[in-house]
Amino acid sequence: MADAPAEQTEKPKTRQRIHLLDELRGFAVFCMVFYHAFYSIGYFFNWDWGLVLLNFFSPAEPYFAGMFILISGISSNLSHSNIERGSKLFFIAYAVTVVTYFAVGSNAVIHFGILHMLSVCMMLYGILTKVCKLIPLWVGFILNAALFILTINVIRKFIGIPFLWSMTLPEEWYQTDFLYPLGMPYNGFVSSDYFPLLPWLFLFFAGCFFGRLATQKKFPKFAYKSHISFFSFIGRNALLIYILHQPIIFGICKGVQYIISLIAK
Repeated sequence: MADAPAEQTEKPKTRQRIHLLDELRGFAVFCMVFYHAFYSIGYFFNWDWGLVLLNFFSPAEPYFAGMFILISGISSNLSHSNIERGSKLFFIAYAVTVVTYFAVGSNAVIHFGILHMLSVCMMLYGILTKVCKLIPLWVGFILNAALFILTINVIRKFIGIPFLWSMTLPEEWYQTDFLYPLGMPYNGFVSSDYFPLLPWLFLFFAGCFFGRLATQKKFPKFAYKSHISFFSFIGRNALLIYILHQPIIFGICKGVQYIISLIAK
């Protein structure tokens, strides 16, 4: 019997894992866990040293959160279905909202946090994937990066770049009770974790365009090598760790608080 053609016997090549993305995602989650720990220690347990550390690290919070969002956009190119993935995350995000409402009350509930925002971004990218592919990689990346910069102050009621050009947004947009997902919170709006679509949607989509390099296997060689297994593990289990870290932090703080109360007696 003649040998089968080579193309029939060769197994399809598996996609090479980009370990650097896991490690950077893991580092971002690691930073967010500690930031949320300081938030809980300071605001829910009224320990002053928690507030001191929270205030110290607050300027860095948008950077590691931004890294996480950018990597999520890059990784969307490696997903089989962003609509399905986003839909699942959407329900998880609102389950977190319900849990936080009953756990800490309405004054600290998460109305539109990073999981809510990412879920909507994933579904939007899933819907717009074919349109996005018509736009050249670097054009899409630069355009979204520019829009991110221009809309970063939407929450402060203007768009543009301070001292260069800016435009004040209508006050009426901030007096509704339904535009807060876009970055236009109404007076009295409270969310202990708040990541509106503007400007973060554009950072996510910038990652989506940059992530085409991953599907084209054009990332530098060191990106495919494992460097820090600890951060890589966190990055591969980012969602589970992000969901579980707050209950664990609360449990530890409650335990410490109980021990301190026993000692004080």
